[in-house]
Amino acid sequence: MSDLTNIKARFGIIGNSEALNRALEVAVRVAPTDLSVLVTGESGVGKEFFPQVIHASSARKHNKYIAVNCGAIPEGTIDSELFGHEKGAFTGAVEARKGYFEEADGGTIFLDEVAELPHSTQVRLLRVLQTGEFIRVGSARVQKTDVRVVAATNTDLQEAIASGRFREDLYYRLNTVPIQVPPLRERRDDIYLLFRKFASDVAAQYRMPVISLDGEARRMLESYYWRGNVRQLKNVAEQISAVEEARLITPAILSRYLPAQPSGGSVSLSAARAGVSEEGMSTERELLYKVLFDMRGDINDLKRMLADLMQRSSQPAEPPKDLAGLLPVSTRSIAPAADYAEGEVVVEEPSRELTKADVQREQIVRALRRNNGRRREAAAELFMSERTLYRKIKELGIDENS
Repeated sequence: MSDLTNIKARFGIIGNSEALNRALEVAVRVAPTDLSVLVTGESGVGKEFFPQVIHASSARKHNKYIAVNCGAIPEGTIDSELFGHEKGAFTGAVEARKGYFEEADGGTIFLDEVAELPHSTQVRLLRVLQTGEFIRVGSARVQKTDVRVVAATNTDLQEAIASGRFREDLYYRLNTVPIQVPPLRERRDDIYLLFRKFASDVAAQYRMPVISLDGEARRMLESYYWRGNVRQLKNVAEQISAVEEARLITPAILSRYLPAQPSGGSVSLSAARAGVSEEGMSTERELLYKVLFDMRGDINDLKRMLADLMQRSSQPAEPPKDLAGLLPVSTRSIAPAADYAEGEVVVEEPSRELTKADVQREQIVRALRRNNGRRREAAAELFMSERTLYRKIKELGIDENS
C-alpha cells in the first residue's frame, strides 16, 4: 500500500476507493512488462493518469512518453501523424517527417480515444503490435520500432466490434491487460476529498478564502450522479469558488451548479438526506413504469375477452371463475370501474394495499421467468446492472427457482 501512496502523491491521484486502488495495483504490476494495456472508463474519470503511471514504473521511463488523442486528428492525416511520411507523399509534404511510433522508439505511446481510429489505420496499428513493423506514408521501406502501447477509450469496444467500427483482432491485441477505471459515482467516499482539493487549488491560485460545504450540501454532493465524473466535479468546484461570495456553501447554493441529468436530474435534497443514490432512484422509477405498462396491457386483454364473451351470449354473462386469475394482484386492486363499458361485470376482490416492494418483486420475477432465470438478460430488460439485480433479489427475498 505504501507503493500506491507514493504513486498517488507523485501523480496527484486522490482517492482511497477499492476499485481505484485495484486499478492502480494492476498498472504498477504490469509496468515492468512490455504487454499492451487497454484502459477503459467513462469520460472524465482520469484514464490519462494510468499510462503515465505505467511508463514511470517501467524500464522505459528514461525514454520518450508520447500521448496522442486519436479523436483530435483528422482522418486524412492520422496515418502520417502516427507512422510518418516521405517527401512528396501528398500535397503539402514538402519534406520527410517521422511519425509518433518512430519518435517514441524505446519508450511508450499512449493512444487516447483509440476507438476513433479509421479502419485503414487500425490495420497499420495491428501490424505494429504484432511485428513491431511500420511503413511511412509514401514509402515502400519497412521500418522497425520498439514501442510499448497503452490505449484508452470511453467507448464500448464490444459494441463497436459488433457494428463493424472496430477490428476484433486489434481489440484482443490491445486488451492484453485490461484496466477498468471506476466512475466517480462508484467512489462516493472520494467525492468530498476531491472537491476539497479542487477548491483549495483555486483558492491558492487566486488568493481567496477556501469554500466549504455544510453537512446537507456535502450529502447532496456525494449523492449526485456525476455524469461528467472528476472533470465535472472540478468544474463545479472552480465555478462556485469564483462566483459565490459566501464561503460556506448550502444545498440551495450547490443545487444551482448541479445540472439536471438526462436520466432524471440531480438527486433531491430529501433523497440526499436519506442517502439514496440517483442510480437507485432511477432503477426504481424504471421498474414502476414498466410494471404499470404491463398492467395496462393485462387490463386491455381482459376487457377484450369480456367483450367477446358478451357478444357470444344473448344474456349478460358472468366471466369465468378463473378469469380473475389472469390478472396479477396489483391489477385486480387498482383497475378503475370507469374503464368498463355499461353491462360489463367487474370482479372485485379484497386485496391489501400494494407497496413499492410488491411492484418491484413482481416485475423482477416476471423478467427472470421470461429470460429462463438468466440474470444478465433480466437485468438488461429491467434497465439495471446485474449487480443491482442481485442485490434486489436478496433484499426482496425472491426465490429464483420458483
